[in-house]
Amino acid sequence: MSAFAAAVSALFADPNIGRDAVYIADGGAPVPVRIVARRADAVTDFGDARLWSETTRVDLRVTEVPNPRPGDRIEIDSDAFLIQGEPVRDRERLVWTVDLRPA
Repeated sequence: MSAFAAAVSALFADPNIGRDAVYIADGGAPVPVRIVARRADAVTDFGDARLWSETTRVDLRVTEVPNPRPGDRIEIDSDAFLIQGEPVRDRERLVWTVDLRPA
C-alpha cells in the first residue's frame, strides 16, 4: 500500500472525518461504506448573475464502491440521496467524488 493510500484509509477511518453510510447500487443489495461528506456551497456564473446553491458531495473509496453510477442510492443517517451526474475519480484512483440530490 502506498503512503497516499494509507493516508486516505486513515482519513476515512477517522471518526471526526469519516462517517458510516449505506451504498445501494440501482437494483443491488445494500453495502455498508465509509464516506467523507463535503457539503459546500457552489457559486455558478450565469450571464451577469451569480447563483448560489447548496451542494452535497461525498467521497467514496474505490475499494468499497468500484463503479458508482447516476441513480445509485446513498443513505446517511436517516437521509437518502441519489447520485446525480458522473462520479469523478481522484488522480491516484483511490477516491470517487459524487454529487448527490435528495431521494
